[in-house]
Amino acid sequence: MNEVTYEEIVRNVQEMCQKANFDLGEDVYAAFQEALSTETSDTGKEILNQLVENADIATQDRVPMCQDTGTAVFIVELGQDCRIVGGNLIDAINEGVAKGYQEGYLRNSMIYDPLNRKNTGDNTPAVVHIELVEGNSVTLHMTAKGGGAENMSRMKMLKPSDGLEGIKKYVLHVVEEAGPNACPPLVVGIGVGGNFERCTYLAKKSLFRPIGERHADETIAQLEFELMEDINRLGIGPQGMGGSTTALDVKIESAACHIAALPVAVNLNCHASRHQTVTLG
Repeated sequence: MNEVTYEEIVRNVQEMCQKANFDLGEDVYAAFQEALSTETSDTGKEILNQLVENADIATQDRVPMCQDTGTAVFIVELGQDCRIVGGNLIDAINEGVAKGYQEGYLRNSMIYDPLNRKNTGDNTPAVVHIELVEGNSVTLHMTAKGGGAENMSRMKMLKPSDGLEGIKKYVLHVVEEAGPNACPPLVVGIGVGGNFERCTYLAKKSLFRPIGERHADETIAQLEFELMEDINRLGIGPQGMGGSTTALDVKIESAACHIAALPVAVNLNCHASRHQTVTLG
């Protein structure tokens, strides 16, 4: 049995929240450079260059790359032989988020209740998903999920007869409806299968995979590629100003589902696709 302390989790979460907002991921930065080499619109190229410059300034000056510093969302892979000592795992994550956002002067976007709209003042609570896995360590995956892209995300219970073409049509509809509001170029996360709540989680989980990493299943990997091409043919372009780069990547996760169902969820991520990962223990 391996032990990871409460304080260790707090400290690492605090750092992750700031790094996610200050430092554009290497995979995202590389995707920007790739997009610059293929973008057909002069306006699109200009905007992509501005996004690169913005990311450079954020890293250099240690300021957030976007004013919306997001909801702190975590997927925690907890090893069955790992024990958290000194306190509760969820409490440690929330304390780390509070410290990270307050000390990093990051915007507090969380409210106590969707009806009274009172701000919590420290960007907690975080949204935490825990998966029990083999091993004796704990891996924390974190994303600072912006409100604009989240607001344009959608879920629908398709009919099994809608099939693959129905899935494609729905994904394209969601992206087209979002237009500029999700801050493209996007990372498009898709969940297929499961049930109502599982499907939306799969869409969110897919966004944690690095840009450029294809699904292990060749059929799904091919669908990711085809959807990315279809999305980029929509012409929405960087920041919705037109062009051939509407999506930086498309990610799909799937799960078993009921014979009478075909759930599909589309979770859009903005161009920054802010994420961090750390393994402890």
